Amino acid sequence: MGRGDLSDGQWAALEPLMPIAVLDRPSLGRRKLIDGIRWRVRTGVSWEYLPSEYEPWQTVYELFRHWQRDSTWPGPLTRVQARADAAGLITWEVNVDSTICRAHQHAAGARGDGQT
Repeated sequence: MGRGDLSDGQWAALEPLMPIAVLDRPSLGRRKLIDGIRWRVRTGVSWEYLPSEYEPWQTVYELFRHWQRDSTWPGPLTRVQARADAAGLITWEVNVDSTICRAHQHAAGARGDGQT
């Protein structure tokens, strides 16, 4: 198991929430594919640089895009959030830090006629 991969406990909680069919290839391990998707999203690198331990990168990408196109991703997320909320593990608070809220230049009092 690589650093950042799902632990056995995390996978046990997530597995029942995930779709059963994986691109008509039941022999592929769903956990490896999910870990591969998570690795790529976490690192932000191109799919081609996905480590070989997560299956061929084309297979992981194909699953990611398939679930993205058919709107699979929101389902498990909503169910995980509902479970955590029911268990009191989520605090629904929103914090806004003005240092990351940038205003457009036109909102800062710039003249509208193009003159400075």
